[in-house]
Amino acid sequence: MHHPPRILIVDDSEANRDILSARLAPHGYELMQAADGEEALAAARERAPDLILLDVMMPKIDGIEVCRRLKQDAELPFMPIILVTARADTRDVVTGLEAGADEYLTKPIDQSALVARVKSVLRLKELHDKVQGQAHELADWNRTLEQRVTEQVAEIERMGRLKSFLAPQIAEIVLSSGEELLDSHRRDVTVLFCDLRGFTAFAETAEPEEVIAVLREYHADLGGLIHEFEGTLHRFAGDGIMVLFNDPLPCVDPALRAVRLAVAMRDHAAALATNWRKLGHELGFGVGIAHGYATLGRIGCEGRFDYSATGSVVNLAARLCAEAKNGQILIDSKVFAAIEELAETEPVGGLVLKGFHRPIQAFNVNVCALHP
Repeated sequence: MHHPPRILIVDDSEANRDILSARLAPHGYELMQAADGEEALAAARERAPDLILLDVMMPKIDGIEVCRRLKQDAELPFMPIILVTARADTRDVVTGLEAGADEYLTKPIDQSALVARVKSVLRLKELHDKVQGQAHELADWNRTLEQRVTEQVAEIERMGRLKSFLAPQIAEIVLSSGEELLDSHRRDVTVLFCDLRGFTAFAETAEPEEVIAVLREYHADLGGLIHEFEGTLHRFAGDGIMVLFNDPLPCVDPALRAVRLAVAMRDHAAALATNWRKLGHELGFGVGIAHGYATLGRIGCEGRFDYSATGSVVNLAARLCAEAKNGQILIDSKVFAAIEELAETEPVGGLVLKGFHRPIQAFNVNVCALHP
């Protein structure tokens, strides 16, 4: 509300207007006057008073019609109206209240009644404005909240998509750095492939529920290791797992990190295989690791994206994995050069692998410290 409250006094009698002004002036109100209904409408729309003392019996436009027009104008703020009439006729009062008046006084006007009614209606105006202000603040807050919720849902969805193939800590960095990190690009990466030996035969003879139980345990155990070693999970494909290092974010010693992950995987897979053997499942575990350039980036369609790596290094890692016997971790010469001083390895000679014209010099990793 304005301070001090602004009151519009409307009466076609100047003497009446002056009497009301004289009685209200000592209370510190800002007082305005209008001599008829047309002036009242103009003043109300221009000055938006906090209260209107409105005489009913006026030429041109009477007070009830002025009241009706003001109350029906949705563009105007709430302006309480006290009707002032010389007639105490009940029908006149009812008509005025139905037109939207908030209170009424009858002439001759009692001084104490006038001041009390004005104070009462101004309190009503103040309360209304306070509630309106709170409603606007709430609406603004709701809009802000909706925007924040929308942004957070989008962030959660993006995080969910990224976590499908990135370790959580990497996903958070990618989100903060921008998803352009996932746009198509080339980079030298270390690729790790692993799968279970004897899985095809197992899947053909075991019950589907048994196969699912083995895969669920296998994925959960090794998936946790991938996150621990901050690898980028490219995909689960049945018992096959592909992991990238050095992309989408560069990392120190990607080949060494991949070998350390492979050693940890081998130990965990061995423990799992011991339990599976008790259930009659003969399953082993092998790994292939290669290092080289690949083309990487997001593929898919809206709502379902995957992270893809293509190139001969990917094929080589997959072929080495297929060649590995139970418990072997086969690495190519580039990986060997990176870890030679930090791991115990043995050469397995030149391997003739599908898709490669020349024999591939490979090495088996016997021991490698899991941590520097």
